[in-house]
Amino acid sequence: MAIGTESLASMEAEGLTVPPYAIWRLSVGQYHEMIRAGILTEDDPVELLEGWLVTKMPKKLAHRLSTQLTRQSIERLLPSGWYVDAQEPITTDDSEPEPDVTVVRGNRRDYADRHPGPRDVALLVEVADASLARDLRLKKALYARAGFPTYWVVNLLEGRLEVFTDPTGPADASDYRRWEVYGPDDAVPLLVDGREMGRIPVRELLP
Repeated sequence: MAIGTESLASMEAEGLTVPPYAIWRLSVGQYHEMIRAGILTEDDPVELLEGWLVTKMPKKLAHRLSTQLTRQSIERLLPSGWYVDAQEPITTDDSEPEPDVTVVRGNRRDYADRHPGPRDVALLVEVADASLARDLRLKKALYARAGFPTYWVVNLLEGRLEVFTDPTGPADASDYRRWEVYGPDDAVPLLVDGREMGRIPVRELLP
């Protein structure tokens, strides 16, 4: 399983150690087998990002509160046929991240035997403080490559919301073509399946 130079650069930029020699990287299937076998459990603070087992950042109080506020604000506007998950896995070809908030099509029983994927998701949200570099580099590229349509980063360090839309899909340097920044006095549109469900004051998302 190859890893692109853009991903390596992103990981090195945030201080993740990348060995200079060939290593064995996990497929999603192998990752699932490790979970089924009990090698990895819910107590292990890791997620699979582009074949790497990456340690998840500890959750500070402000992070926890912002995640809860974001979930509540989105849930108020969601139409029937959609629901909100928080810090639960989603699956791509080579990764299984656990976004802070996810807007998912259908109902929870639809995913009894699998995790949601790009075709099932309208919005991904990461709440970022210590994880800001990872969320704006590695995870943004991962989500754009998989084709998730809208990605929000609640930037706690700068007190703003960053919105990424129009993903490139698979590319040498996958990214979102459109980037918008909303301050505390702005309201962000919530788009689900290409339709605006309403607007959320950014201040509601911040602790």
